[in-house]
Amino acid sequence: MSTSPLHHEHGPLLGPTDIRELAAALGVRPTKQRGQNFVIDANTVRRIVRTADVRPDDVVIEVGPGLGSLTLALLEAADHVTAVEIDDVLAAALPATVAARLPERADRFALLHSDALHVTALPGPVPTALVANLPYNVAVPVLLHMLATFPTIERTLVMVQAEVADRLAAAPGSKVYGVPSVKAAWYAEVKRAGAIGRNVFWPAPNVDSGLVSLVRRPEPLKTTASRNEVFAVVDAAFAQRRKTLRAALAGWAGSAAKAEAALVAAGVSPQARGESLTVEEFARIAEKKGAAL
Repeated sequence: MSTSPLHHEHGPLLGPTDIRELAAALGVRPTKQRGQNFVIDANTVRRIVRTADVRPDDVVIEVGPGLGSLTLALLEAADHVTAVEIDDVLAAALPATVAARLPERADRFALLHSDALHVTALPGPVPTALVANLPYNVAVPVLLHMLATFPTIERTLVMVQAEVADRLAAAPGSKVYGVPSVKAAWYAEVKRAGAIGRNVFWPAPNVDSGLVSLVRRPEPLKTTASRNEVFAVVDAAFAQRRKTLRAALAGWAGSAAKAEAALVAAGVSPQARGESLTVEEFARIAEKKGAAL
């Protein structure tokens, strides 16, 4: 039986030995600064692709592909994969890994060597899905930027720190409900989609990870306020937690009295706190700015 890297128990997917050999060959040491933890378990990446409901006609964006573990599994399942990688060495190596391990799919792969937070356009067809193992330190900003920039993304599945997963999927009234929860809900129906153990990563992180599924709203939220106007209310409401909205929104509205007028006009108690409001209620408040004028 051949022991060449192209023929082993995982098919074209990367196992722990492959990952370590590839990293050694490239001189790559995962850095804390970039929040790099590479997935070394082929069954986990298959599970992610399954949970993400990747379809044969999907065009998937992957952010932070690293050495390519998830990339290869996505390429097996989707029509096209565009990977966005900021790291010079990893970005340079990935096309060769794809060509070596999935040569018959290599023409369906595109690489964008860039910081995902600054991406405004992608090579190739428009994306229908986002699937990524997001670096812990930039997970929420990257996710929100991608959803805002590429409205054709219908389904998203991200692997993030468990605590971030809880925050993104939190409902109003929950202790961890906050800015990420409301902003994610602006775009999508958000839910936890599973837990991921530490031992499937190299190096093993000292936190647990979770999967979050985001299915874009079929119709945008009905509001006359712009997204920026609504997000300004959200940011103000949570900037000083445990304050009533009348107090928290005083700066945003121009005074506590004006904040109270906007809240009353929106049908929200001025004594309520941001943690209890739905995204729809935040949108109503944004619409009523200037209600007292």
